[in-house]
Amino acid sequence: MKHALVLFSSPHKDGHTKKLLEAFLYGLKGKDWQVKSLDICKVNIHPCIACGYCQKADGCAFRDLDEFDRDLRACDLLLIATPVYNLSFPAQLKAVIDRFQRYFEARFARGIRPAIETHRDAVLLLTMGRYDPFAVEVCEKTLRQSFSVMNTTLKKTVVLPDTDRADCENSSIFAKAQEIAIEIAREL
Repeated sequence: MKHALVLFSSPHKDGHTKKLLEAFLYGLKGKDWQVKSLDICKVNIHPCIACGYCQKADGCAFRDLDEFDRDLRACDLLLIATPVYNLSFPAQLKAVIDRFQRYFEARFARGIRPAIETHRDAVLLLTMGRYDPFAVEVCEKTLRQSFSVMNTTLKKTVVLPDTDRADCENSSIFAKAQEIAIEIAREL
């Protein structure tokens, strides 16, 4: 059995981001995948305060992401499903990404290589009111930087653009998301 971990970062539980995620997950259906999801808009994630705890010890002074860390280490595929806010990630997701500092400190302050033992692939599912290639670049670059010490490879990005328009509901992007899921399931 393969394990997928979803970081869901939309305040709209049934909005465009959820529909894009569901299309992707449909592509994994029946392919022996177990999916666990963290809806980060529903939990109170403590922001990184650069306290230095993770420079000296494994983990974080704040325990709110301990279960996420265990799930991350066990997953084969990490899915990040998020809208774009101001050319980047919403604050809730940015708080989680900033807490990835624990993996940088493991690697650079404590010399643990790799900071996470098991490799995983990742897929970024982005929705945006109006397509902007710079926003996609910012989001991908942010994740690639974080993933560089997390033994994680950003394999694909799927963008559902123009969500401000009513006709995006019939977008071919949903089928593309499904196809990418099938392709990744085949590879893993």
